[in-house]
Amino acid sequence: MQGIKGINPRQMKQAMRKMGITSSSIDDAIEVVIKTSSKNIVISNPEVTVMTVQGINSYQITGNVSERGVDESLGAVDSIPSEDIDLVMSQTSCSREEAIEALKECDGQPAEAILKIMTR
Repeated sequence: MQGIKGINPRQMKQAMRKMGITSSSIDDAIEVVIKTSSKNIVISNPEVTVMTVQGINSYQITGNVSERGVDESLGAVDSIPSEDIDLVMSQTSCSREEAIEALKECDGQPAEAILKIMTR
């Protein structure tokens, strides 16, 4: 297996380690939310890699991206993406109405809504 431009991945890791660069992953991440003043950027089923260089962590995140609006007065989600409803339904075998209700109760967080339905 060849790395970037013919560099052996093992040699690349050794060189990074010599420079004080480490890399790890967060395997149990369920969702990443980036909150802005006008919207929430939600990354579902994320793959999160943490790279540490000179004591500073940088995060690389890939996954399914969706956006949600934010109600400024409450900080609550004003709409629920259909992908989140479908995800809750597929993971819990519940009805669409139950999924929507659970998502509303959990401020639009699919992972929390799934847990809520499964523990009923």
